[in-house]
Amino acid sequence: MAALVAAEAAAPAGPAEPAEPAEAAELSRALSRLLPGLEADSKLGRRRALEGLQRALEAPAADPAAFQGPWARLLLPRLLRCLADPAEGCRALAAHLLALGLRRAARPRDALPRLLPALAARLAGPDPARRPPPEACEELRLALVQLLRLAVDLGGAALAPHLDDAVRALRCTLLDPFAAVRRESCECAAVLARATPDHFHMQSESLVGPLMQSISHQHWKVRVAVIEATGTVIQFGSGKSVDDVLPHFAQRLFDDVPQVRQAVTRVVGGWLLDLRDRYSFFHKLFPLLLSSLDDEMPHIAHEAASLWEKAGLQWQKENEEDLKDKLDFASPPPAHHPSPEQRPGLGCRELVFRNLCKILPAICHDISDWVVATRVKSAQLLAVLLLHAEDHATQHLEVLLRTLLLACADEEPAVVHSCTRSAELIGTFVSPEAILKLIWPMLKKSPSASGLLVLASVIRGCPRETLRPHLRAIATELAGTHVRQGSEELRYGQHLLLCVRALVSVSREDCRGCGLPLRQVLLTVMALPGAASLGDQVQETMDALAAAEGRGDSQDLYCEHAGPLLEWLARSQQGWTAHSPELLQFSALVSHAGPALGEVLPQLVPILRSCLQPDRDPQMRLKLLSLLSRTLLRAKETVDSQGQFHSYLDTLVKDIMAPNLQWRAGRTAAAIRTATVSCLWTLVSSDVLSATQAQDVRETLAPQVLTTLEEDSQTTRLTSCRIIDAFVRASGDTIDPDKFIKIYPELLKRLDDVSQEVRLAAASALASWLRCVGSGAGKSYYQSHVQHLYRELLVYLDDPESAVQDAILEVLKAGGSLFPDLLVREAEAVVHKHRSPTRCEQLLRHVQAGLPAQ
Repeated sequence: MAALVAAEAAAPAGPAEPAEPAEAAELSRALSRLLPGLEADSKLGRRRALEGLQRALEAPAADPAAFQGPWARLLLPRLLRCLADPAEGCRALAAHLLALGLRRAARPRDALPRLLPALAARLAGPDPARRPPPEACEELRLALVQLLRLAVDLGGAALAPHLDDAVRALRCTLLDPFAAVRRESCECAAVLARATPDHFHMQSESLVGPLMQSISHQHWKVRVAVIEATGTVIQFGSGKSVDDVLPHFAQRLFDDVPQVRQAVTRVVGGWLLDLRDRYSFFHKLFPLLLSSLDDEMPHIAHEAASLWEKAGLQWQKENEEDLKDKLDFASPPPAHHPSPEQRPGLGCRELVFRNLCKILPAICHDISDWVVATRVKSAQLLAVLLLHAEDHATQHLEVLLRTLLLACADEEPAVVHSCTRSAELIGTFVSPEAILKLIWPMLKKSPSASGLLVLASVIRGCPRETLRPHLRAIATELAGTHVRQGSEELRYGQHLLLCVRALVSVSREDCRGCGLPLRQVLLTVMALPGAASLGDQVQETMDALAAAEGRGDSQDLYCEHAGPLLEWLARSQQGWTAHSPELLQFSALVSHAGPALGEVLPQLVPILRSCLQPDRDPQMRLKLLSLLSRTLLRAKETVDSQGQFHSYLDTLVKDIMAPNLQWRAGRTAAAIRTATVSCLWTLVSSDVLSATQAQDVRETLAPQVLTTLEEDSQTTRLTSCRIIDAFVRASGDTIDPDKFIKIYPELLKRLDDVSQEVRLAAASALASWLRCVGSGAGKSYYQSHVQHLYRELLVYLDDPESAVQDAILEVLKAGGSLFPDLLVREAEAVVHKHRSPTRCEQLLRHVQAGLPAQ
């Protein structure tokens, strides 16, 4: 073998080649001494030979021309064979020596016909789809890919005939398990594409598949390298691969690593500027770039904006003839543009407008995707597109509104926020007439909270001047039953309130004349279950409406609109039940109207009288009686604010309370009597009744109140005792004696009540009864009844409850002055029967002390 190598070194290159220069001959002889060691049987021998070659190649560089001959004739073929050496160290040294040789050679391209197939054989093997690469060492595969990269850098366009080998190797290394190999392969693929621009398009598609398999690699640096390589491969390759790549790029826009998203932005922006077939893919490329405008990282959003501006300007220059009129007569930004100083350029706007019909269906589909991030991105992109489209969105209005109605019902706040922004932009650029013509049928057919949110956003975006002619129509439609009472959900009411707030905030003084329908809407919101949480917002809206109408505050609105609102509610009161929304609205109005109620008694009292008749829904009557009781608690501030309540007292007592105090079987009827008694107590204990009025109430209701002392409800019995006590104290000597005498037996029965509270209230009422007897001129008429009462009351001085004993003692002390002799006789007759005669003895001492000395 040594002789063969020496012969090769000494033999002339051929008849056509001149003799080697002295420097080359000397190098050939030096290499010839080392090359036989490469064929040694021992690993150590081969390694020493390779190390010797390494020292020779790393020595001070000889003339590249002199090195070229020995390199190509002697060194290259043997080093290529060493790439398959069984020893890993030898293979590593061979790869290193090949790299050194390529760098020193004068014509490195001459090595490509032998180098590229050898590298492909080591990196891909004969069947890369089924078998792993022959090179098992990760570090060596990285070194071989780096060697391939060097060959591409040095070979340049001369690599074109060997593209197949290079691409075959890269298809395998792009899927290598070692992340560093993948990154180096991506860089190599990009360099290969730039080096062979005239031929690469024939092989580019075969690299796209492996690149897309690596685009979701767990290492973010690999993902970035894949994205950048893909950009270059397609830039210099076939545009047909764009469709295969874009879905993967779109997924990378959701990447958690900012560098990955930035890489996508740069590549797509570069394609928009430089891709040969970019006009065929504009509608697929710029949505990806526009999606980056809302990136959470400011520098990415800024770079995307810069690239988009450049793409728009370039397209504008390339289409100056088509845009001549628009360029020569450029219109200023609309006066109501949300950000006129940042209005997109004409080229950007035209690009979006001309491609919107192609993009919109995909956005409408993705905005309801099951993946939250997809919905968020789609909603953000829609807002950006509408900002560019401006009034051209009109032709897509129906699709846009239906999409927004669906998306505003999303549970993700970011989606809803972007969609409301889109609705505002529609309101800004599109005529309200066109919007309302489409949105009202949608809301009437299927009322929804999301639909109201879209409407509120549209109104909020409308300029005041364009909205003015439609104010009354909007207020009327909102107050319509189908929209106003479309749902009892709190969210629906919240968005209904947003519509009113938007209308008032945009139109301001223009809202004059729309106050009544807007108050109807607000009243509906106030009546919704759980509306207490919206109290502050409702109050703010009412204050804003009052300011718009030139009123002082919201109370002035009640004064103006309470009467019409009650008339409006009265039209439907015949059909009210406990579940009627109108009943809740009536309750909300009465609860919040305050002093305005004193001005609308002619409308209020008839409604109460009609709805509180015994033949109406019992549950409704319970709610209304409770409402009436709460209102009477503040009578001076509500129904009697104008001092006219006395005119309707007769109706309240005879037509409302009296029918509801009548006994009827059933628990519901008992509950109604309890509510009525509570209402009566509120009236009696208030300070709105004069003495004459109190007497009239007593004459009318006292008999029925006495019957309620037998009710099963403790609350009813207790309240009835208090009412009778109040009646007796206010009666003086004006009450009919026969009626007066009927009171105390009923009160006596309540002294045996199961409730101690009721017993004490009955005792208090009996004390008032005895005082009333003492204040009259004909007390002798009551002597027998008082004596009977003494006898009965003395029994309770021995009651097990000390509180009852004390209360009865006070009653007897108060009534002892009527007929003291009778009381002494009755007390002395029973004092010895009491288990604890203390209270009875106290009574005797008290009464006897008041008697005249004998």
